[in-house]
Parts: sequence; C-alpha cells; structure tokens
Amino acid sequence: MVLIGGSCDRPQEELGAFQETKQVESTRLFTKFSARPSNVERIPMYVEKAIRMATYGRPGASYLDFPGDLLNTSVPEEQVEFLPKLPPPPVSVAPQDEILKAIELLKSAKNPLVIVGKGAAYARAEQNVNELIRRTSLPFLPTAMGKGVIPDDHPNCVSSARSLALQKADVILLLGARLNWMLHFGKPPRFQPDVKIIQVDIEPEEFQQSIPTTVTLLGDVNQVTGQLVEAASQKQLVYPKDTPWWKMITEKMDLNRKTVGAMMADTSVPLNYYAALSTVQKLIPKNSIIVNEGANTMDIGRTVLLNGLPRCRLDAGTYGTMGLGLGFAIAAALNCQKEGKGQRVVCVQGDSAFGFGGMEIETCSRYKLPIISVIINNSGIYGGVDKEIWDQINEGGGSELPYRLPPNTLSPQCRYEKLAEMAGGQGFFCENIEQLQSALEKAIAETEKPTIINCMINTTAQRKQQDFDWLTRAKL
Repeated sequence: MVLIGGSCDRPQEELGAFQETKQVESTRLFTKFSARPSNVERIPMYVEKAIRMATYGRPGASYLDFPGDLLNTSVPEEQVEFLPKLPPPPVSVAPQDEILKAIELLKSAKNPLVIVGKGAAYARAEQNVNELIRRTSLPFLPTAMGKGVIPDDHPNCVSSARSLALQKADVILLLGARLNWMLHFGKPPRFQPDVKIIQVDIEPEEFQQSIPTTVTLLGDVNQVTGQLVEAASQKQLVYPKDTPWWKMITEKMDLNRKTVGAMMADTSVPLNYYAALSTVQKLIPKNSIIVNEGANTMDIGRTVLLNGLPRCRLDAGTYGTMGLGLGFAIAAALNCQKEGKGQRVVCVQGDSAFGFGGMEIETCSRYKLPIISVIINNSGIYGGVDKEIWDQINEGGGSELPYRLPPNTLSPQCRYEKLAEMAGGQGFFCENIEQLQSALEKAIAETEKPTIINCMINTTAQRKQQDFDWLTRAKL
C-alpha cells in the first residue's frame, strides 16, 4: 500500500524544514518508506521506490507527502524521467537441507502444531498450505488475519482449543506468523519451556525473536510451503487422527463448543456477545469481508465469525490499533466495487471502537458503499452500566458528576444508528434476536447505502472463561 498525503495548501517555503520533517517523520515508524519529493521531476522516482519498498520483501506501507506548491507546479514532460514498469517481487526459497530438518522434526513430534499467519495470506500461499495440511493431517491454528487461508470450518482447525494447542505443543511450524504479543512471544506459561520452533518467514531479522528458532526457513511463504509439501510426501510425514494429541485436542474442542453453544442459544434479553455474533454469522452472505475490532467484540469475533477465503478478515492486527474499522471497511468496499467481486463488507465493532471513527459513515454514504456496520453495544469499554445505575449516578448532578462516572462507561443505550440516518443511510436499534435478524435482512437487501445496526447487549456480558487471561499474559 502506498499512502499519499498533502501537508496543506501553503507553499513549502512557508512551512519550513521543521514542518516538512515533522510530517514525514511522523509516519516513519509505521511505514517501510516515507519521503517528500524535492521537485516535480523526481516524483516518478519516489513513486517507483514507494511501490518497490511496499511490495518487495515483507509487504508494508509506504508514505509520500506532497505539499501544496509541489502539486500546483508543472514542468515540461521531457524533463521528467518515467521509469519502466516495476517487475514482480523476486521469489526466494529455503535451503533443502533446512527443509529436511523441518520435516524430520515434525515427524519426531508428539504434539505438533501448524500456525498459519497473515504472511501466508499475503504470499497467496493458500493452495500450498491447504495441500500441506491435507497430506500431513497436522492440526493447525490460524492467527487473526491468517483466517481463511485454510477455511475455518476445516476439520483440522483447532481454534476451538487454542489455549490447549499452544500450551501443549512440542513442535510448532510458523507459516508467516510472528512470535509477537498476539502469540505471547512464544514464552511460558503460554508455551512449553522447551517448545521447538520451525519458522517460515521472508524477513531474516524475524528469526530468533523472543525464543530460539530451531529451524529457520528463509524465503517466500508460498514457495517454502511448496517445498515442505514435496518433502513431506517424500518422507511420508502423516500425523494420524488416532494419536493421544489429537484425542486431547478433540475432547477440548467438544467441551468448548458445548459451552459456547449454550451461550449462543441463550437469547434472553439483554443479549450476550455469543448470541449476537452468532446471529450475524448465520445471516451475512457467505465469504463476506469481515472487519472486526474492539475488545471482547474482536476477541470473540475471531472464533464466531468464520472465514472461508483468505484475505477476507481485517482487525486491529499487530499494533492493536482502535478506530480503524470503518476506514478498513471503506477500502475493502471500494476494492470490491472496483473488482466487481460482489462481496459484501461487514464491519463488526464494539461501541468504544466505533466511537473512534464513527463519522466515516458519512464517507460510506457519499460513495454509496453498502457497508453493513454492526455495533455490539455494552455501553462502555469492556463494560458499562445500565440505565438504572446511570440514573442513580446522575442524581443530583453538579460539578462532581464527571468524577463520579466510572471511567470506562459510555452513555447507556446511545443511539449510534442515528448517524447512518443523518448521512442518508439506514439505521436499526436492536435489543433482541428477532430485531437483529430483521435488521440484518434489511441491511443485506440494501445495495447502495450503508447501514448501522446498533445491537444492545448486557453491560456485564463477558467472554467464555479463559484458561489463560490477559492478566497472566501481562506478567510475561
């Protein structure tokens, strides 16, 4: 992705060197390349470098800044050097002896696990990754944006027993996944102290992070996975379903499914997360692009909102950024519109997450984007208070009121759906499953304007009891 920004309409000489530095430097930490062309003649060179940096090696964003005077300047065309079309990124493969080490290590494992990261999705490695799992019958776990590389409903997907799979695995194959905070840095108690890591990555600096990498497979994830498929076939790597490891995982998945299933079936008012999100999952078009952000809304959504295709889920990702939901949804919807794919974009957010960028609903309406925005509203950050308690807190008013309100609370039953109506879209306020089902059906039928579905849930609704919670993670 190449981001292009304009500082302002004032001439560059009025902005000064400090303003130029601040504008470009503010993006440098989050991009692979950030620059401001010094003159019009050099713009093609900067564009070529921005695209090359964004697409070569590990994909990432580039940023180009164009001040107002540069945009308003013209030069004779013959003074501009237009560069030839950039060739596709070069593809690299891993050394064959390292491939064989990886296969032998997987064959010796008692509790192997494959983790499919978003790097596999970026590399468009879905065909080879699916073939690897088909041939070996290894259990796999997708990361948030690795979902869909292999369909979430695949029988070897162990997302329903994620904690157990991570804690008990003795050999883990990382396919384009990093041992960052989302995977608890690979450290105990989330992982075995002596877990062995086979890592496939396009960036060598990613190896040996947090814990030692046992086998390093440097190269394009798609090509390296293809090498693993071939070697697994030659070495007859097959992990049968009758092993104690598979039995342990299956029992845990069955137990968790029963627990979650009971919560999904509980449609009492006020609703819980699982009842609301499972209704969304049942009714949205198959293979929709799902944008998901928030706290519990995003965490629970990763297991309830399923993906059957790669590159069809966007969430807070590596940086855990809040407020990007509608921005992501707009970009996805414009791409679907341009490509004529016919996919729908469904943006599922917590009420706090929606608050960061809710006014982008006007952009959705202006461009006639039929984005379905579902707000899972618990009136707060992780949880708020209901109307009755809110009224008790507000009794008496006065200057002390702001200090009496719990800092994580938001206004109870805030009518966010009115923003859609204000901007020319449609909005629905839902307090039960029947209202939510009706709102989703009407949203799906609408193809030219956005919809906000404001779904109220219990202010104290929580996730299923976790074997490994955030407090434990914070101690790592």
